[in-house]
Amino acid sequence: MSVGVSTSAPLLPTSDTDTVTSTFSLTDYVVFVLLLVLSLAIGLYHAFRGWGRHTVGQLLMADREMSCLPVALSLLATFQSAVAILGVPSEIYRFGTQYWFLGCCYFLGLLIPAHVFIPVFYRLHLTSAYEYLELRFNKAVRVCGTVTFIFQMVIYMGVVLYAPSLALNAVTGFDLWLSVLTLGIVCTVYTALGGLKAVIWTDVFQTLVMFIGQLVVIIVGSAKVGGLGHVWEVASQHGLISGIVLDPDPFVRHTFWTLAFGGVFMMLSLYGVNQAQVQRYLSSRTEKAAVLSCYAVFPCQQLVLCMSCLIGLVMFVYYQEYAMSAQQAQAAPDQFVLYFVMDLLKDLPGLPGLFVACLFSGSLSTISSAFNSLATVTMEDLIRPWFPPFSEVQAIMLSRILAFGYGLLCLGMAYVSSQMGPVLQAALSIFGMVGGPLLGLFCLGMFFPCANPPGAIVGLLAGLIMAFWIGIGSIVSNMASGMAPSPPNISSFSLPSNLTTVTMTTLMPSTTLSKPTGLRHFYSLSYLWYSAHNSTTVIVVGLIISLLTGGMRGRTLNPRTIYPVLPKLLALLPLSCQKRFHCTSYSQVDLSVDIATFPEKMSNGMLKNGRDKEAMAVPEEGSAHQGNSPTFILQETSL
Repeated sequence: MSVGVSTSAPLLPTSDTDTVTSTFSLTDYVVFVLLLVLSLAIGLYHAFRGWGRHTVGQLLMADREMSCLPVALSLLATFQSAVAILGVPSEIYRFGTQYWFLGCCYFLGLLIPAHVFIPVFYRLHLTSAYEYLELRFNKAVRVCGTVTFIFQMVIYMGVVLYAPSLALNAVTGFDLWLSVLTLGIVCTVYTALGGLKAVIWTDVFQTLVMFIGQLVVIIVGSAKVGGLGHVWEVASQHGLISGIVLDPDPFVRHTFWTLAFGGVFMMLSLYGVNQAQVQRYLSSRTEKAAVLSCYAVFPCQQLVLCMSCLIGLVMFVYYQEYAMSAQQAQAAPDQFVLYFVMDLLKDLPGLPGLFVACLFSGSLSTISSAFNSLATVTMEDLIRPWFPPFSEVQAIMLSRILAFGYGLLCLGMAYVSSQMGPVLQAALSIFGMVGGPLLGLFCLGMFFPCANPPGAIVGLLAGLIMAFWIGIGSIVSNMASGMAPSPPNISSFSLPSNLTTVTMTTLMPSTTLSKPTGLRHFYSLSYLWYSAHNSTTVIVVGLIISLLTGGMRGRTLNPRTIYPVLPKLLALLPLSCQKRFHCTSYSQVDLSVDIATFPEKMSNGMLKNGRDKEAMAVPEEGSAHQGNSPTFILQETSL
């Protein structure tokens, strides 16, 4: 578990409280409350629409009838939380635009899920992504994957819930824990009652609020400082516009390679195998709609990243021309943005409330997605396989109770998050540390037919141990050194003088004045390489253990759980080259078998077809949900 290196709580305003509170007018409170009311109304509309006729499929998977656009906006909103809205502009303000190169990873980070993970998951007609692990390995691997995901999301929910509440408390004096409680309750109610469809449609509304809130800040801020051209000129003069840093050292916090390629693995862990996103893909009407929704996220992500970077640049130029208050100088980095917004929009009633609504929209969309996905995996992976079948009414009630339960747990994790450092890097580090091993586990199963269950379990444990070793080691190393992070690893620039005394605490260390050696150097690995390092550990250890334990000999292998990497690559070559590189591939035969007709064959899992082939019966796409006797297709593997 990641714990921030923080020697004290963030400094909050201790004087002139009335002055700060007055910047948040009655109109602002009305705008903010309106967001909560509308989000709750959208959720309750879908909850009470057809009340009494709901099914578990509607609650958990939106009846698999969602179209491309709402799914795409929901995919974007799920991880475009207040963490990013607060953290990215602060990162740009302090360290320059090097972080913008993270956008280079979006192309591969979304193209691979669209053409690798989505087709495999969708054609298996899954509800939980971790059902795949049972189909590919066994039930034990499925449970291990599910528990790891639950651990990951519970921690992340606390960060996402705490971030906007802390910001609101800092600039308005609104009670921190009352804000946390309000946000948690609203989100829990509409998620538990309305299910996935309510979550997706509220995500659409909240995404629009996020776009509008950020756009208002950019327009008003750039107008006050002389336009975006002036913003770019001043930022360039102060060295804030970063060039491409091609340093391949993975221990440098942000370089082009770290952001562009380390970020690919982070994106894959988010958009490739995370249940919150996979569940949205699987709720699409067709596989094509699921792929298109993934494509649609790419330009939206680029737009959001550019807007966040512009806010950071506008904020920097603004404070070159206007004095910063003492309260702002004492603020934690994650409070910079909201202080800036309150200062910038103080003469425009309603707009500060709109930006706060933008922050809370980010949190609501992320937390509701987390609640829904956690309830789904708990129901499908930890309860259904081990307990007698539930009636439809019992299953619906249990799913809602689980969502409420995770809501309460999220409130507890918000307190834990209050002990962390800056929220952006904390959240990304958590995803890298825990999401990386999960990504490695799915890649091990999907790309390596020789991987077996012992290899998968040992590989996952090795990846988690490595993740915690680096994460906890870096924390202990930082505490022992007692050093604060140095200026960024890019073109230097001068912060306003009243900010130079602010103590910055981060989860992972930046490059320090005296370069660390030995294990301390190992602990300084950039947080964006966490996913790549940990997923690679899972794959390497998993393959070694699988080979030592005999691979898949004596075990059944479902061909539909394998992505044929080598045949796909060979298909890109000319026909003459393809003939030289003959390889065995998995194929389907046009033969259907009814499970009721061949019970004795199905009980063995394998069927002999008399042509020196083995064929395993697997459910035909969608057939298990169309009747009591699903159709199975024989799939052949060469002996």
